[in-house]
Amino acid sequence: MGDNQSQSADSAAAPAGERAWHTYTAEELKSTARSLQQNSAIQFNNLQHLIPQLKTYYKTYEDGFVNKVKDELTRAREHPALALGMVVTTSLFLMRGPRRFLFRHTLGRLQSEEARFNKTESRVRQYGVSVALVKKDGQKLRERALLAEEEMEKGYKNLKNAGQEIQRLLKNVRRFEHQAADLMDGLREIPGREAIKLRAEVASMASAAKQQKNALNKRILKISELGVPV
Repeated sequence: MGDNQSQSADSAAAPAGERAWHTYTAEELKSTARSLQQNSAIQFNNLQHLIPQLKTYYKTYEDGFVNKVKDELTRAREHPALALGMVVTTSLFLMRGPRRFLFRHTLGRLQSEEARFNKTESRVRQYGVSVALVKKDGQKLRERALLAEEEMEKGYKNLKNAGQEIQRLLKNVRRFEHQAADLMDGLREIPGREAIKLRAEVASMASAAKQQKNALNKRILKISELGVPV
């Protein structure tokens, strides 16, 4: 009773689809042993069939290798200079000094040319940046020159207009001087203190007008020196 319960517990503890070995009957154990024996025999037979194929592949590879060696030996006997050259070349390549020499004159040369190309390309980019800056600065200077030119044209017009205004003012000053001179002549013919007082006032105004005329003439001269017609 206790053994049956233990076997039932072991059967329950085993994973689904698997059975504990002690749950098999004698007939089931014999059947399982015969099945394993048959599978082993089948695998052994397959291996026996595979061995001749492996021998054939090895024989083919061995024959090809031997024939290749024979061909190379025959070629070496027929062309000893070529064989010697290959041996010398291989020996030189395996030596450190010739290997460095070959590297400098092949891959090293390509790398140096690539380095020069990269350096030249970098300089071209720098020149491009410099040209772009020159264009930018040139554009700013052209804009400033245009503004200065506009200001100069505006100033030229202003100077020309100012010169014309000064000329008209000078005409008025000269007309006033003539009137003041005529007035002084008339006042000299009038006796009395009042006439003398008026002559003094007219003389003072005539002197101020003359000073103003001289200052305006100097300004006209400077405008003319700037090339502005007045």
